[in-house]
Amino acid sequence: MRHHTFAKTPPLGWNSWDCYGAAVREEEVKGNAKYMAEFLKPYGWEYVVVDIQWYEPKANSSVYRPFVPLAMDEYSRLIPAANRFPSAADGTGFKALAEYVHNLGLKFGIHIMRGIPRQAVHANTPILGTKARARDIAHPNSICPWNTDMYGVDAGKEGAQEYYNSLFQLYAEWGVDFVKVDDIAASRLYDTHLDEIRLISKAIENCGRDMVLSLSPGPAPLEYAEDLKAKANMWRMTDDFWDHWNLLYGMFERCEKWNEYTGAGHWPDCDMLPLGHIGIRSVDGGGEDRWTRFTKDEQVTMMTLWSIFRSPLMFGGELRDNDEWTLSLLTNKEVLELNQNSHSNRLVYRKEDKIVWTAKDQDNNTYAALFNATDETAEVEVTLEQLGLTAKKRARNLWSQEELGEITDGMKQMLPPHGSILIKLF
Repeated sequence: MRHHTFAKTPPLGWNSWDCYGAAVREEEVKGNAKYMAEFLKPYGWEYVVVDIQWYEPKANSSVYRPFVPLAMDEYSRLIPAANRFPSAADGTGFKALAEYVHNLGLKFGIHIMRGIPRQAVHANTPILGTKARARDIAHPNSICPWNTDMYGVDAGKEGAQEYYNSLFQLYAEWGVDFVKVDDIAASRLYDTHLDEIRLISKAIENCGRDMVLSLSPGPAPLEYAEDLKAKANMWRMTDDFWDHWNLLYGMFERCEKWNEYTGAGHWPDCDMLPLGHIGIRSVDGGGEDRWTRFTKDEQVTMMTLWSIFRSPLMFGGELRDNDEWTLSLLTNKEVLELNQNSHSNRLVYRKEDKIVWTAKDQDNNTYAALFNATDETAEVEVTLEQLGLTAKKRARNLWSQEELGEITDGMKQMLPPHGSILIKLF
């Protein structure tokens, strides 16, 4: 499948949602891109993604304003609001912003909602490449339960594919490298929208530009795993993930269930990393402007689980406000190597919320991630035999870079509540 060549390793990037909700502005995108180019690009970080409602002129937080006018072109396609993205004036769209990001050596991404704008349907505006108009392809009973911008597209109608083709043709002209499509991987009303996923996947094939396709929100149903692999590069295993321990705790089970479906070009997605300074113009996740509520132990646990599971890593905070600790979580070369290039990743065991995962690297070294998901300090252990090893090994803690000496039989680690340790055996 050609699209599996686009994201051979889990994408690494920044997304504007956790800090700016629907209200990010051009200067903020540029500022975070500049930071990424300077501090994170050497470690493989590359995607800069503008999340939802870049076409809503008066968006001011993560709370959507219902039934408001949206910026749209003559062919029923939403375009950036020029008051928030000045370089998009005169219908030039995201071309200039994408070029800015590309000139930094990075890649540019956007978020879109499944479907066709309701305002296009109500005005019955034209669709490029077909005689059908907006009202002809709309599925007015297929709506998003939490956002009023769109109606679904009826895949059986003439003009449906042409509409999506015209969208991705426009995005190709802009220079888009990554598209996150929302209200599609799972829906509180209608299940997964497989028909529209197929339309979008084909539109990417038709547009002539490689674009990573990310599907949201979750939890995507496990029974559609093969369909998702066949059409997308990433899909959310979870609803929006925020800085609450119960959500991180629940991710262990999701990773266990989805692990067999990870691979080059197709990545079950644990969602964004709510780290650093978040909630600046967002009230989602039960909080406003704040630093992540995760403890340092929980932050390391999250990064360790996301990495040994090989989830895409999308940082959600305002990068320019990172402290030394937060930056260190994103620039550990050995942990990122685990995320990007490991293989044979698997759960070793889970017992009484003591959890061990393992993986191999390209040189056949072994990783062991020991997690204490209980609320008390606890000892977590693993034997070399459980890790598939027969000879003694040297060990190193990848987060602290502490040498742990020679391991002849196994390892026992006393871990704090919600804590973890990531060990490399070589």
